Amino acid sequence: MNASETIFDITILGGGPTGLFAAFYAGLRNASCKILDSMPALGGRLTAVYPEKFIYDVAGFPKILAKDLVDNLVTQAMAYNPTLAMEEVAQSLHRRDDGIWELTCQTGQVHLSRTIIIAAGVGSYSPKKHLAPGAAEFEGHGLSYAVVNKEIYRGRKVVVVGGGDSALDWANEMVSIASEVTLVHRSDRFRAHDDSVNKLKRSHARILTNTEILSFEGDSQLRKIQLENIETQEKSELLVDDVIIMFGFNSSLGKIREWGLELENDGIKVNECMETNRPGIYAAGDITEYSGKLKLIVTGFSEAAIAVNFAKTFINPKEKAQPLHSTTIMELKEKKQARLQGQTSKPTI
Repeated sequence: MNASETIFDITILGGGPTGLFAAFYAGLRNASCKILDSMPALGGRLTAVYPEKFIYDVAGFPKILAKDLVDNLVTQAMAYNPTLAMEEVAQSLHRRDDGIWELTCQTGQVHLSRTIIIAAGVGSYSPKKHLAPGAAEFEGHGLSYAVVNKEIYRGRKVVVVGGGDSALDWANEMVSIASEVTLVHRSDRFRAHDDSVNKLKRSHARILTNTEILSFEGDSQLRKIQLENIETQEKSELLVDDVIIMFGFNSSLGKIREWGLELENDGIKVNECMETNRPGIYAAGDITEYSGKLKLIVTGFSEAAIAVNFAKTFINPKEKAQPLHSTTIMELKEKKQARLQGQTSKPTI
């Protein structure tokens, strides 16, 4: 077991949007901070699954690419130099007699912290796979469950499968890139925003509802798919270059389930202060559950700020949870920095 000697004020589990904003806010509140993440890069699902997807519901950005939002969040957080521990998966949690939390990871590394904010999104996750013959064979050879670089689809015949927000968003994105776009959905009802559905209907994309894929066929690459209309049982064949499956994800809390936290609907139950049932442990983002919960990026930002501010009062009860306005905080920091620079620049006599 390799234990780090540094005890951080706040350790954040998860380097996605919520975790990154929590790290920024920890710096704003003068709290030392460490981010643990199982991925090799920051950004969570936005980096791993949706880097080229536009996001439309972040305040101040009419639309922004997921990867650009991550870049901005990283720049904002790194201004306070949080410590990063990437490709670390927290396995066990133990509270010492002095109140310090010990987080042991799969590497054997032990991380010490006064408080913990769990911002692990939906926990560990994996895409829901298509079960039709050929799906596994052509994964990575024309069939994918994520869009990492949308430019590889330029001028190609693309099929998007699914009826949720991700499927409709990507189908709309592909309209201006691919030579042909087809959306295949096994129902005639969509789970996406009406605006996205109407936008696709106005485009030149082909929309096949009440339709499912029977098989994926080709040689070394996917070349065609066999389709069936669920209502009429009519079968058809479609030549394709690429198929993007958007069925959503299977998620799991993994070892977090063993930490003695109160769970609800496969999430961590918190109160209005983002506190869990264990002292000094908070949660924010999609992993949280409470009455009226909305799983949105902007909600995660708010929850991150709340969690950090109340973590500060846990560490030091004399602190106020309500922070100063950010402009005031930055003005005070700049004045302090100017004073320190003035002292160090004075000539010695």
